[in-house]
Amino acid sequence: MAALTEAARRRVRLRLAALCAAAALGLAGCAGGPSTTTPPGTTGGETSPVAPVPDPYGGGPVPTPPAPAPASDVALKTATAGAHTIVVGGEGKTVYYYTKDEANSGKSACVGGCLTLWPPVTVDSEQPAVEGVTGTIGTIAAPDGKRWVTLNGLPLHYYANDTKAGDTTGQGVAGVWYVAAPDGKMITDPLE
Repeated sequence: MAALTEAARRRVRLRLAALCAAAALGLAGCAGGPSTTTPPGTTGGETSPVAPVPDPYGGGPVPTPPAPAPASDVALKTATAGAHTIVVGGEGKTVYYYTKDEANSGKSACVGGCLTLWPPVTVDSEQPAVEGVTGTIGTIAAPDGKRWVTLNGLPLHYYANDTKAGDTTGQGVAGVWYVAAPDGKMITDPLE
């Protein structure tokens, strides 16, 4: 059998290193469900980059792709709707007040089927992060066990018929659903 050229040996080493890296990543993915411990070099939801796999034949490390960026942890932020600045959820969907809710009551008058059309804005933390919202932020218990975000003591809702960020089709529905201003005031004016 003819001897391999140096360039051919290098290609073989790189392919072998790539296969070893893929096998190592595949075995790591077979470990089962999510880990309940935090690996060294990480904090909370952050992950450290995986060290490159060394080439066993001296060709240098094979680079690994960067980890995806973590999702935004912001529960509320602001957006523009017509001439108004309004409050939206972290993904940009408009949030609404229900005029039948009572501030600081710890509950909402919207229950049962109402919550299907007007789902609560929920988070996992009792202290949700916000950007540009100056009203008083709080939480109450949500039916799903999460925390329902409140602004100036009033529970916040999404509208199921708002299909994308920027939609404000819930404004003024039945004369009882209105968007919130960053300071927590209810905006009852038309948004267009």
